[in-house]
Amino acid sequence: MAVEKIVIEVLVELKAKKIDKTFSYSVSDALKDKVSVGMRVLVPFNNQTLEGFVLNIEYNKELDYNLKEIIDIVDDGPVINKEMLELGKYISKKTLCNLISAYQTMLPKALKAHKKFNVNKKYTSYIKLIDETYIPKNDNQKNIIERLKNGLVLKSELSRISVSSINTLISKKVIEEVKEETYRLIDTNNYQDNRVKLTLEQENALNEVLKCKDKFAPFLIHGVTGSGKTEVYMHIIEEVLKENKEVIVLVPEISLTPQMVRIFKSRFKNSIAILHSALSDGEKYDEWRKIERKEVSIVIGARSAIFAPFTNLGLIILDEEHSDTYKQENTPKYDTIDIAIKRAKTHNCPLVLGSATPSIESYTRAKTGIYKLVELKHRINKTMPDVKLIDMKEEIKKGYRILSKKLIDNITDCLSKNEQVILFLNRRGYSTTITCKECGNTLKCPNCEIPLTYHKNGNKLNCHYCNYTTYKPLICPSCNSKNLDSYGMGTEKLEEEVGKIFKTAKIVRMDIDTTKKKGSHERIINDFKNKKYDILIGTQMISKGLDFENVTLVGVLNGDAQLNIPDFRSAERTYSLLSQVSGRSGRARPGKVVIQCFNKEHYSIKYASTNDYESFYKEEMAIRKKLKYPPYYNICLVTLTGADYDYLKNEADKVKEYLSCLNAIILGPSLCTVPKINNKYYMQIIIKYKNIKDIYDKLKFVVDRSKSKSKLNLEVDLNPKKI
Repeated sequence: MAVEKIVIEVLVELKAKKIDKTFSYSVSDALKDKVSVGMRVLVPFNNQTLEGFVLNIEYNKELDYNLKEIIDIVDDGPVINKEMLELGKYISKKTLCNLISAYQTMLPKALKAHKKFNVNKKYTSYIKLIDETYIPKNDNQKNIIERLKNGLVLKSELSRISVSSINTLISKKVIEEVKEETYRLIDTNNYQDNRVKLTLEQENALNEVLKCKDKFAPFLIHGVTGSGKTEVYMHIIEEVLKENKEVIVLVPEISLTPQMVRIFKSRFKNSIAILHSALSDGEKYDEWRKIERKEVSIVIGARSAIFAPFTNLGLIILDEEHSDTYKQENTPKYDTIDIAIKRAKTHNCPLVLGSATPSIESYTRAKTGIYKLVELKHRINKTMPDVKLIDMKEEIKKGYRILSKKLIDNITDCLSKNEQVILFLNRRGYSTTITCKECGNTLKCPNCEIPLTYHKNGNKLNCHYCNYTTYKPLICPSCNSKNLDSYGMGTEKLEEEVGKIFKTAKIVRMDIDTTKKKGSHERIINDFKNKKYDILIGTQMISKGLDFENVTLVGVLNGDAQLNIPDFRSAERTYSLLSQVSGRSGRARPGKVVIQCFNKEHYSIKYASTNDYESFYKEEMAIRKKLKYPPYYNICLVTLTGADYDYLKNEADKVKEYLSCLNAIILGPSLCTVPKINNKYYMQIIIKYKNIKDIYDKLKFVVDRSKSKSKLNLEVDLNPKKI
């Protein structure tokens, strides 16, 4: 006999490759009024208890069979709103990943579906006077009661008088402890609003965007470094907030977030939430709830902030839109710009992409009218830095192996004027390799078979791929010779060498190794801004977005190193990196840039030195067209991973054979640039195609087929940033 039940569809937390569907459960009478779509529930699954998301509810469904009931609800309400439910399905389809992976990546850890994980809310304890007739028995009690006559007082403050007196008064019901939930990130700084009058170029940019403030419209603001893009962003945001709408502002690097937050808080005070990976789980949870509770109207953060649960978005901004970090490298391999376009369309609002060096694809979209192009061609201070290219082949002949004579002279001049210097080297560690001079053996990672990087601090050799670490040996493990030598240079060695040349200079280094501790990015940036250091040495994290008014010299070491990486975007990255890091110089006063390289005739370096993006774009596009690379063709990267090389090669050949009938260009299979990581081999197949419809079904079949193979992991990345 059929009975009527409430039936819900639950997507459980399992990430097993084969499981990518919902399961049906019934709801007891005790929970029927509490369950809703988008919330987490506890369910029985294969003799275990799992969490899952409710994706659908059917009321009064007639059943002639028994369904398992859910055990309990986890949340008071939905953790995924209606828009985000649809966005997760979009990501799953677009990136060919499991739906649960899409939802999990959108949420902070405290709200993901998972077992045995809980983030406690933070509370602050206050003391309240409830019996004003009580006569104090001693001076401590008297002081406590006197303090409380003006209202609530922090328990921590009263504890300085006497903890035992507090406990006594609480037991006598003279006073009462009151706990209020508080957020972990509390900023008590009083920021100064340095509002400036917009230039004519900035006014024009502002007005172009505001013409479309009530409809979907993607903009590319192509503005040279120091042209005032951030000020334009803030003026646009002010207009959007007047209509009680919400704003997402994305930056590519965590190191940029503190500076951006400081600038925005000077204008918008505490109406800002922050979301990025350097926050603790509790801090992310608090910031997420600020957004859900409508306590803030602006979110600033890195890639994951695009999923901020706003329901009335009026604007999305992606600063430094060219950055590779906007592409997620792990599953799901989503592109933040793609998600931003999707959300802007949903909310019918403008999307603003900004960069001094737009990606080739974005600039092409602007040139062809898909994006609206807005240009800021001049710096606020009217002058670009003077750039000099130094041929290190000639300098080495003269005895200058690390810093050229030109760079040494310019640093000396800067320091004599109490000005600051930035030195850029995009390689961390002390030296690139340790090699035996007797037998030629290079010390390699046993898991990845690539050279280990030497870090002098700790005397350790480290693999930057699998994080294998060992101490530097005293003798060669191959021939027992003591004649080991280090080659190549990282930021750690550069810091040491610069310290030897400029003995009185105060030097600070900013790379992954010096920014592991919480708050270290902000501390280094603030200390350098406050002139506690003369020279800042750093990797890519100092190359963009940072604004130091006292920096008048930027030195770039190994400026052409990126060109040696076998990737079709190497020239683009070289141009972007050199232009961006050069832009840190001379933002408030005349500046200089010295770029040291071995291939100064390469077009990317020449055009970067003259800040000529248009000429670089034309030459790069001509090469891309001949070689059938984006934006003329799209690219799909199929990566296969496994511990058994022969099995992996055989499976890769099968995939290639199956895909060979596509209307596309198939390259490979071949070993990846780094062929082995953590004892697993990596092979790739590259597909160049025109239309995703031509290859999607075949790709989905390949992905689905791989789910049944335990010895193989297959991932598909549409339009990857790196190949």
